Amino acid sequence: MREPHATASGIISESPLVLTDVITDEGIAGHSMVFTYTVAALEPTAGLIRSLEALLKGERVAPREIEHKLARRFRLLGTQGLVGMALAAVDMALWDALARRHNTSLIRLLGGVEKPLPAYGAVGYDGVSGSARVAEEWARRGFKGVKAKIGYPDLKEDLEVVRAIRAAVGDDVAIMVDYNQCLTPAEAVQRLLVLDDLGLTWVEEPTLAHDYEGHAFIAREVRTPIQCGENWWGTQDLRHALNAHASDHIMLDVMKIGGVTGWLRAASLAEAHAVRVSNHLWPEISAQLLSVTPTAHWLEYADWWNMIVSEPLRIENGMAIPSDRAGTGIEWNEEAISRCSA
Repeated sequence: MREPHATASGIISESPLVLTDVITDEGIAGHSMVFTYTVAALEPTAGLIRSLEALLKGERVAPREIEHKLARRFRLLGTQGLVGMALAAVDMALWDALARRHNTSLIRLLGGVEKPLPAYGAVGYDGVSGSARVAEEWARRGFKGVKAKIGYPDLKEDLEVVRAIRAAVGDDVAIMVDYNQCLTPAEAVQRLLVLDDLGLTWVEEPTLAHDYEGHAFIAREVRTPIQCGENWWGTQDLRHALNAHASDHIMLDVMKIGGVTGWLRAASLAEAHAVRVSNHLWPEISAQLLSVTPTAHWLEYADWWNMIVSEPLRIENGMAIPSDRAGTGIEWNEEAISRCSA
């Protein structure tokens, strides 16, 4: 990482990626990337993806059909964790190949049109002065919002960080905060009742991601909207969370939700429940998907992987501008990839 990204749950200092190309018999290459969080998971994830080749060779480029086939194949093992990453890698690459075959963007392939999306930038667990400095930089670049990592040892420091950010960015920039699952439900309610008066756009993952009842309890007790979803695996997790009223908004991670196919199912569920949808990471493909998501909310912008893509997502006046080129918005920078390859 160019700059380590600190959170209340740990520091991300490197970004291990598995890049996948699916090659059709017409010579079209569909691209995708997945983020394994730890180097220890790189080779196992890559091995799982390679093992799927035998199941895919000779199949039509039909992502939904292949997704159903692979889901049946792994039903007993399960489609979360590293298996879920591998399946999402294949799904995203297949949709990219299909869009390229039709010489159109994923948005147009799915019947949508490109739409500018309000974007926010990320502020790490950087203390009062560091958080204010980074937030001010995002605001100076025109971003419409900033999201800060909090969950400091005491509430006083959480408050000082949020107030310093507000002073740095002014009243017209949205502020979100992310606890990265570091509180118990009771602790979260105690802190969030105080944060309620600060005009936050949302509070993200105040407690464990899969504690749906805990998040529902927090959401009932506080006024500030709760945001969850980046750590939910597939639409079954999403369905359980929605049924529990665990989150006011949802944040989809295209890798964990099941690739493009999983995102489309999730977006339909969100629309049926009138819940607004933002993304977690993967700004290029997420901009494509948010453009066809009826309840699209914010685009989370991260430049972590800009060096390995030849055309990173464009930001103009704080708005993300989805690519109108063929595919999902990913083109490799082969020279940079060769330098970074494990």
